[in-house]
Amino acid sequence: MTQPLAGLSRPPTRWLGIVFGVIGLLSLVLGYLGFERLMQARPESLHDRYDVLYYDLQLFVLGAEPFQEAGPYPWQLQIARFTAPLFTLLAVVEAGRLLLAAEIRRLRARRARDHALVCGDSQFAQMLADRLFADGERVVVVRSEPFGPLEYRQRRYLGVVGDPTSAEVLRGAGLPMARIVYACTGNDDRNHAIANTASRLIQDRGQPPRVYVQVHDPEMCLSLQARRLGAAGSSRLRLDYFHVDDIAARALHRHHPLRRPAPGRPLKVLIAGTGAFRRALLVETARHWRGCRADPGAGEPDPLLHVDLVAPDAGTELALAAARYPFLTTVCRLSAYDHDLDELTGLPQLAAGGYDRIYLCAPDERRGLQFVLDTPALWRGAESAVFVPVYRQAALAAAFHGDSRHDLLDEVHGKLCLYPVLTHACDATLIAEDLTERLAQQIHDRYLRAQRRAGVRPGDAPAMVDWSSLPESLRRANRAHVQDIAAKLLNLGCVVAPRHGGTGDASAAGQAIDDRIDELARLEHERWCQERQGEGWTYGKPRDDVRRRHPALRPWHELTPDVQEQNREEIRALPDVLSDSGFELIRLARTVPAQRRGPADGA
Repeated sequence: MTQPLAGLSRPPTRWLGIVFGVIGLLSLVLGYLGFERLMQARPESLHDRYDVLYYDLQLFVLGAEPFQEAGPYPWQLQIARFTAPLFTLLAVVEAGRLLLAAEIRRLRARRARDHALVCGDSQFAQMLADRLFADGERVVVVRSEPFGPLEYRQRRYLGVVGDPTSAEVLRGAGLPMARIVYACTGNDDRNHAIANTASRLIQDRGQPPRVYVQVHDPEMCLSLQARRLGAAGSSRLRLDYFHVDDIAARALHRHHPLRRPAPGRPLKVLIAGTGAFRRALLVETARHWRGCRADPGAGEPDPLLHVDLVAPDAGTELALAAARYPFLTTVCRLSAYDHDLDELTGLPQLAAGGYDRIYLCAPDERRGLQFVLDTPALWRGAESAVFVPVYRQAALAAAFHGDSRHDLLDEVHGKLCLYPVLTHACDATLIAEDLTERLAQQIHDRYLRAQRRAGVRPGDAPAMVDWSSLPESLRRANRAHVQDIAAKLLNLGCVVAPRHGGTGDASAAGQAIDDRIDELARLEHERWCQERQGEGWTYGKPRDDVRRRHPALRPWHELTPDVQEQNREEIRALPDVLSDSGFELIRLARTVPAQRRGPADGA
């Protein structure tokens, strides 16, 4: 069970309880003092202190016998005769609230709007819900395990108990009006069932929620992403599959970016071990370095990143990774050392202290952590830090890396960094950067590079900016381009599949594109015109982004040759765009299959 995130404000009901307690205690004390004075003034009505205590308690049940006689009464009693019934009334209301708390939360969850819905009993689901709530999101959690009263008080988000694959339970959690849905149970099949149910429940909604399905096997996750990419045009649901390693690897370089090396000196990174995190780490490290090299404000491009992989299967792993992600060899110099983890300290490069950072991805994280803690050669071999990814030791990582007041353990002068994978994978922003978003950003980055080669300077047009600064309307245009890939694949008789390094299928797919390049370019232009006109754009010369006029908003045959060629280049770039994410085009048939009809995904 994860604990609530630090820094959350204390619930107002806590302070109301304190106020109620003060009212009750004040009423009891003032009532006792008042009846004591009344006994002195009327000894025939109250005979001893037992009568005083008895009548004092009667104040809380809306009456006491001495009040049957006419006043006056002591001022203490005058106050207590009103505050005591008030305390009783408040106690009754609070008791009713506690008894009906579950029903009230159920009704609030059912009526929730524009909220995040987290489904699952897993540790990751609880951590994600806590993170979303801390970020200010309205959160509804669906799980099979009942919520305890203390858990409600600590976490303070809405909870629904039941089977998260049930349509009735999800409807009771407000899924039809949710903004985003996370399927994060510990069972992949249940996560797929949640996505199926969500698809049925949002059929009549104009803007459906995004649905993110956790998959626990990275190879299966990539395969399902490929199948979803090929079906994106036949469903209104914005659906993606994610693996925690991919999210955490992207988060790592946002929190710990690689530094630029000194002139003439390459940057070196060591990845050791056979743990599951190493593939995602290798790919995202290369992608991060490519972004650093492509930075237009960085001057001369940085040299290739030197990456050494040490593992019993290092050579095989690098060959598989390079075959799936061809860009690895364009930004990295990869070296494999087929050694066990125990032989790591024998590397000459490690003894020379030439690595900027070292990543230790042991399959047994306890053994890997023990190895790092007991091997000073690793500390000396890394100029910045030795990173140890951990899944089940987030508390130990917090003990190492707390703030100045809660830093319980020595970080070896900053050389040791435990990286809690699940904690960093609970980043809703990175999860939202799904395959559609990443491919759309890559298409935009290719456009920027092409425009710069043509002499267009950054800032000369609204689209000549980084993705983070791009207007939302242009982002939607790039997403629509990605979501139309499914239609293009059907037209070509091709499908998307994870890359395995073969060239025969790639050549066949490339030939299919060349055979139909003019038709596909025309269809892409017509799709773009329809999308732009839906945004309120019209034909006009010159281009005017304020008035939404564009000179290319005309039929295909009226376009200038250079604009037509630009559309052809967008089609030819499709295999490269897909290969960057680990996919390739496979041609299945020379005839064009029948189109699957259905509205496009929600943007």
